[in-house]
Amino acid sequence: MGSQPRWRWSGDRALLREIAQDDVAARNARARALYQQLAERRFDEVEDLVPGAASVLVLLQPGSEPSAALLEALDRDIPHARPSREARRHEIRVCYGGSAGPDLAELARLRGMTEREVADLHCSPTYTVGFLGFAPGFAYLIGLPAALQTPRLATPRTRVPAGSVAVGGSFTAVYPRSTPGGWRLLGQTDFVLFDVEAPSPARLAPGDQVKFVPQ
Repeated sequence: MGSQPRWRWSGDRALLREIAQDDVAARNARARALYQQLAERRFDEVEDLVPGAASVLVLLQPGSEPSAALLEALDRDIPHARPSREARRHEIRVCYGGSAGPDLAELARLRGMTEREVADLHCSPTYTVGFLGFAPGFAYLIGLPAALQTPRLATPRTRVPAGSVAVGGSFTAVYPRSTPGGWRLLGQTDFVLFDVEAPSPARLAPGDQVKFVPQ
């Protein structure tokens, strides 16, 4: 018998390939590479491709079966992501602390840092958009320093204002619109992440680079 495939069924018409690597950045880079490869192949039986932090979900057309070529593509080794001509760099100006970032003081206390040190550390990396989810335009950003990686709130807020800059687990993000949420709020930006009237409503795309700048 051959080895077990690297993909598995998810429901009755979706296939899931999960990526196993040492860290979230490496897993996400390979997930984006696989997504890119599958999107370029344009398999007739595929209705949609959904990239995740470390996976790609392949949704089949109703009544379709996966072709041998699709299964082979899902099962092969995945190289590092190729640079995309569509990847962009975004600068997001943030007002940290106070009413704009009600969790900043507590996070600073937990980490034995000043609020300024937390804000400076949050601004220090160039983040990569790993994937979109949760709400339209909500981008999970990879690259959060270990000292700022913090569990989500035990009780989520019923309303998080649009533009809130937050951390949750190993990710940071900006809330594109007012929603409930359990991430810890560090600041506020007027950067617009989702515009339904725009040709591409989501401002950030997987693979884009994001730099936060204090204002």
